[in-house]
Order: sequence, then structure tokens, then C-alpha cells
Amino acid sequence: KSIGNVIRPGELVEEYGVDTVRYFLLREMSFGRDSSFSTEALESRRNSDLANDVGNLFSRALTMLAKYADSIVPEIDKATVTEEDRVLVDALEKMVADYTTAMNAFEFHKALQSIWEVIGMLNRFIVTNAPWELAKDPDQAGRLNTVLYFLADSLRLLALVLRPVMPTAADKMAVALGQADELAKATLEEEGCWGRMPAGTVLHQGEALFPRLEKKKKQQPQAQTQGKGQGKKGQAKKKEAEPEIDMEGLITFEQFGEVELRVAEIVTAEKIKKANKLLKLTVKAPEERTLVAGIALHYSPEDLVGKKVIIVANLKPAKLMGITSQGMVLAAKETDADGNERLVLSTVAGDIAPGSRVA
Repeated sequence: KSIGNVIRPGELVEEYGVDTVRYFLLREMSFGRDSSFSTEALESRRNSDLANDVGNLFSRALTMLAKYADSIVPEIDKATVTEEDRVLVDALEKMVADYTTAMNAFEFHKALQSIWEVIGMLNRFIVTNAPWELAKDPDQAGRLNTVLYFLADSLRLLALVLRPVMPTAADKMAVALGQADELAKATLEEEGCWGRMPAGTVLHQGEALFPRLEKKKKQQPQAQTQGKGQGKKGQAKKKEAEPEIDMEGLITFEQFGEVELRVAEIVTAEKIKKANKLLKLTVKAPEERTLVAGIALHYSPEDLVGKKVIIVANLKPAKLMGITSQGMVLAAKETDADGNERLVLSTVAGDIAPGSRVA
């Protein structure tokens, strides 16, 4: 404190909003332990987790419900429910269970991690099901209604679990979902299961939950020194000039935060015909997805099953040899003096659940 580097919470709340500050402190720091803080890390979490993830999901889902269902929650067409839908329901119910366990143990960062795993699934659910394509085909009207209902009820559950951490944002979500009164008095025990959003509920387009922060340099909040430290005699000695750092090619915390790295467990692996360098992998992260990886010269399929690797989860899908790859497996590569190449997958040690975010 004597050097004036105390963080002033009031200034942070005024600058970033109370929900952002509450989220950062509970997500970034383990309760009861010392932790580091920087405004750069806070801004990265704000833009990546809040603006890009939950904010974007909320905005996209409400926009599609307005465009394709006149802002009225449709009924599910049970005949169109898929296995992917059932996996999502299981994930939502697991989220509530994991969230409850973590909150009761004061492990707030784990509680929030369980929420963000499902947020990632929901963003991918939109891409996979492409409501904008379903809307073009009258024969897909039932499936479109099912997808839209899944999104509406998932947002209801998210508003419920986010309320203790981000009450202002949760209230905005509840109002937009036409559930302000219901969620204000709801408990997880009563409403924390899938399928409680009434069909026919009228929705409202709300304001953006978390607008992205502009990329600008901000000074770290500083405390004012008082007493003996003031005046010329008490002034700290000027630090020696630090060597200049070449910023060419460096990225910001915000840019790094946009890359979604997750743990994935390899379920199946198989060779691809006419592609001696490629393998087709099925992984859990935590939802199942297909990846195409150029590792066939270094790993046999049978050696890969059960391994937990690190993947880039938010890459745009790409087609390789006619197979849609939904992400990328990370690996380290080296070349010896004779030009022989060696590749080693990036794996994780210890028991950690598929889909866990790598930070």
C-alpha cells in the first residue's frame, strides 16, 4: 500500500460495471487464496467471456426467436428431437448439479466454469443446427420450432444460475425472456431443470448485455499515498529506464482470450482413405465432435483412444477430404539435424473433465 498500488474497487465498478467486476473476481481467483489482478486480464475476460460468449449467445438467440417465431416461444415438435438435443439436455442438467456442488463448496471459479462449458455448447448448437437454413424449408418448420425452444429454455436456465454472480445481467435476461417475476422468486431446486419455459411466452428484445470494450490503453487504478510518503523528501526514487521491448508480432490478452482452448478426450480414431497423413478423430469436449488431424505418421489410431488432448474449440468448421473438422488438435513439432520430423500431441496430466477450458 505504501507505494500506492492498491486497487480501488469503486473505481473498477464505475469503469467496468459491477457485474463484470464480480464475474472476474469469482472466475479468475480461487476463494481464500492469494491471486493476481490486472485491468488487462479483466478486460480480456469481459470481451471474451461476457461479450463474445454469453452476450453474443443471448443476442443471437433472441434475434432468431424474433425473426422466425415472432418473439413467441414455440412448442417442441417431439418427432424432430435428435440425439444431439438429448446430449444438450444432459449437459444443462449436469451444469446445474456441478454448479450447485461448487457453490456449496465456495469453489466459485468451478461453478462458473461449468456454466461456460454449456455456453460454448449452445453457441455451437446454433451453428450446427443453422436455424436460418431451417427457416428456408417449410418441411423443417417442426425442427426449427424445436431448436428455438431449446435456445429459449437454455437462456432461462442460464439467467437462473448467473443471478448470484451477475444480478444486473440476469435481471435483463429475465425481462427479455418474459420471466422477470418467475425468475425473481425461483430456486434451483424448483426451476433448475430443463423444459420449464412455457410455450407461448412473449419475448422482448433487450439491450446488449455486455458491449465489447474499446481497445484503448487504461491506467491501472492507483491509490493515493498519504502522510510521510508525500512531498519531495518522500518521493520514491525514479526507476531506471527499462529496456524497450520489441512489440512486433506480440498479441494482447484480449486477442489470446478469443482463442478457446479446451480439453478433449479421444473416443475413436480411424485412418482416412487416400490421405496417409490424416486421421479422423471423434472427441468429447464435452459434446462429441469430429476433428481431422495430420498426425497419422506419428500416431496409430489404437494408441490415441482415451487420450486427453488440447484442442482449439472455436475454429470455424473446415472440410478436409470430405470430412467437416470442428476444431484443431494442438501438438509440438521438432526437426532433427537430419531433417526427420517428430510430432508430440499436447496432452493433460491428471483427472480433468473433457470440455474443461485451458487458460
